[in-house]
Amino acid sequence: MHFTADLGDPTTWVFIAVVLFLLSLLYFGIHKKIAGALDARADNIRVELDEARRLREEAQALLASYQRKQKEAETQAEEIVKQARSDAENMATQARKDLAERLERRAAQAEAKIANAEAQALGEVKAKAADMAMDAAEKILRTNMSAAEKSKFIQDGIKQMGSTLG
Repeated sequence: MHFTADLGDPTTWVFIAVVLFLLSLLYFGIHKKIAGALDARADNIRVELDEARRLREEAQALLASYQRKQKEAETQAEEIVKQARSDAENMATQARKDLAERLERRAAQAEAKIANAEAQALGEVKAKAADMAMDAAEKILRTNMSAAEKSKFIQDGIKQMGSTLG
């Protein structure tokens, strides 16, 4: 395409209008305003990037803090579980020991009661034997026996009672 400087040609007038428009823009300093607007936008973007970087660093620090706290909490929870297990084992051991002691005491009490009952029964048997011997001796004495027979019978009864009661 070629350019002709013919004033009757509309292309020439459009070209002149565009050149005049561009010159008027330069004259009024529009290029400085556009550059200033672009610089301001670049500054805003830089500030937003700095803010985003600062927020990212803050978030990373906060995340690290929470991770550290989580690890501490897990460690503490493990210690609590270990302590609870130890306490449970100690309590179970103590409960077994207490149960064994109670069973031993009850067995000893039962043995003591049995021994007491045996002693009481033996005492009652001895008393009953003595009563029966007394009754028998009384009956014999009431019957007609000679004095020598009575004396011999009493001596034999005393010996038998001594061996029975002893």
